[in-house]
Amino acid sequence: MTPDGPGTGPGPHVFVADLSAPDPGPEDRHHLERVLRLRRGDELTMSDGRGGWCRGRYGPGVLEITTAVVQTERPTPVLTVGFALTKGSKPELAVQKLTEIGIDVIVPFVAARSVVRWDDDKAERQVARFRRVAHEAAMQCRRTWLPRVEAVARFADVAVAPAVVAAPGGTPLSGEVTVLVGPEGGWTVDEAAACPAVDLGPHVLRAETAAIVAAALLVHAHRR
Repeated sequence: MTPDGPGTGPGPHVFVADLSAPDPGPEDRHHLERVLRLRRGDELTMSDGRGGWCRGRYGPGVLEITTAVVQTERPTPVLTVGFALTKGSKPELAVQKLTEIGIDVIVPFVAARSVVRWDDDKAERQVARFRRVAHEAAMQCRRTWLPRVEAVARFADVAVAPAVVAAPGGTPLSGEVTVLVGPEGGWTVDEAAACPAVDLGPHVLRAETAAIVAAALLVHAHRR
């Protein structure tokens, strides 16, 4: 955030659908009231998730706006990380940390060695959960642009230029690329050959750690 952005504002940060009539959704209002213990008149910052933000005060119904709405530009280039589905809560951890680090587009996908296989209904529910995790993480780190979490894809659909696969022995990460991180069992020979390979460091990383490292390297390369 810039020095005069919401990152320096008092109180928590919340997303609203419309800054002209800012009203947090039920889940966010519950969080503000029951977890953060906000009371009428407490200061906060709010954003529409599309670059607009302002300062305000908490209260029932529509929130009070106390400053003009500022429109921030969408960060460029668009930074994208795709990760193969893994077991348990690891995908949620990846989504949370990619959001905090500053990734713009998050793409869960199914690789050949992915243990997790969801039917359409479960995939839809899980992606909705991922989007909620990204929303909460963006509130915590006070973003003005919400990341986009895509629907679960197939590897073949995401392995297109400018995609690269994270694999030992690849070249250092550089350029405007989409980094794809494989599952616990690693890439198949065909998957590894589908895109250029980039190396994330000298150690063997867990799948969720690799996604986080890839995100940090992308942000370091393009957002300094």
